[in-house]
Amino acid sequence: MQAKARWGILAIVSSALFMIVIDMTVLYTALPRLTHDLMASSSEKLWIVNVYALTVAGLLPASGALGDKFGARLLFLIGLIVFGAASLFAAFSPNPAMLIAGRALLAVGAAMMMPATLSIIRQTFTEPGERAFAIGVWAAVASGGAAFGPVIGGVLLEHFWWGSVFLINLPIVAVAFVATILFVGPGLRNPERSFDIISAVQIMIGLVASTYAVKELAKPDISLSSFAVSALLGLVFLMLFARRQRHIASPLIDFSLFANRNFLAGVIAAAVASAALLGFQLALTQRFQLVLDMSPLEAGLMVLPIPLGAFIAGPLAGILVAKVGERAVMWMSMAIAAASLALYYSVISDGLAVQVAALFVMGIGLGATMTAASTAIMLNAPDHHGGMAASIEEVSFELGGAIGIATLGSVLAAVYSTSFEAPVGINDGAASARDGLDAALLLAERVGGNLAIAVRSAAETAFGNAFTAVLITAVVLLGATSIVVRMLAQHKHAD
Repeated sequence: MQAKARWGILAIVSSALFMIVIDMTVLYTALPRLTHDLMASSSEKLWIVNVYALTVAGLLPASGALGDKFGARLLFLIGLIVFGAASLFAAFSPNPAMLIAGRALLAVGAAMMMPATLSIIRQTFTEPGERAFAIGVWAAVASGGAAFGPVIGGVLLEHFWWGSVFLINLPIVAVAFVATILFVGPGLRNPERSFDIISAVQIMIGLVASTYAVKELAKPDISLSSFAVSALLGLVFLMLFARRQRHIASPLIDFSLFANRNFLAGVIAAAVASAALLGFQLALTQRFQLVLDMSPLEAGLMVLPIPLGAFIAGPLAGILVAKVGERAVMWMSMAIAAASLALYYSVISDGLAVQVAALFVMGIGLGATMTAASTAIMLNAPDHHGGMAASIEEVSFELGGAIGIATLGSVLAAVYSTSFEAPVGINDGAASARDGLDAALLLAERVGGNLAIAVRSAAETAFGNAFTAVLITAVVLLGATSIVVRMLAQHKHAD
């Protein structure tokens, strides 16, 4: 294949991937306005954000298997159609329940496309150096695109209503669909491979229930019964899934892949980096809008250093991986990301320029981590398991992101709720104000006068405590994982 054709194919799949990952975070800047317009509750707000990544993660193993069976190109094309139709549905949703359903349908299309993008890259680029660079570009789009979502959302919300964040998908879907038919070949496929629907259902239920349990556990008003039921349900179905995979001829996930320490390190690093990025970014955009009173566009622009750092680091990390190895790049990059978040905490009261620099370094660290993680996963799996490896890699990113949003978002909510002290004179509205900063600001609008100033001050103080808790959690998570990945490397060296 000519070089021009190869890089053209990379552009096609990267544009689709950019669209997919943007939809994970594009609602961050739209969330306050969306919550107001649709009158969404705190629980509905979390599900509007979480259902996309959660559903994607649950469907990815099945999607990877279907890609190996029918070919990545076919699954990619079908996914584009589903994604385009779901974008229209979500854009014109009249209530929170319909929007949650639309986001779930978007996730179905995304789950079909995501493993296919990486499989197409692996099949298109056969020369190791080019393949490493192409995976670096893919990883830069995956990490940078997610961080770029709030910027896109902010720009659109300056001029249009919140539904516009979904309509921008349609021209990308149309162009990618036509270009794929014209330029992307069918690639490797194995029509004889069987598809086990029972396994697909088992892992879907297991992942959804387990993540719901994580979200419930972090609530300040935790329901022990809901937590116990969802945790038990998730554990049982994941165990049933794992057991079934060992006894069927064509498993959705071949667990022997995890015996390779490079592969295992890649999965761990991908999940943790995605969790830290998306969970922190959710809190950060709310701080910019609700505490610092920035517009959606201003908040999006303040987050821009993260994707810029990731875009720069991704391809460069792909080159570096070929020289020093993927695990060395992973642990060092995660350490850099942790240090940058610690720096951000220390300069949070200083000028914006120092804060921007810290966020840029964070983007570099996480972008390099994701490139090295993707390379470790894809290059340590056999060719006939390309779709499976891609789905595992995507599950790591998507489930990591969902758990990051659920966990860090719940830390944010829990610390805020316990820190909020209602001013004297607030009776009926105290419970709603304790539910979240946006609810407290709505209460302040209703009461007015000096009482409104007191409510806003109490809410901002509580949110400051909550944001600090999120920062500390993310730093500990990244730092501890960096040490774990380095220990895996030392163990391998000792072997």
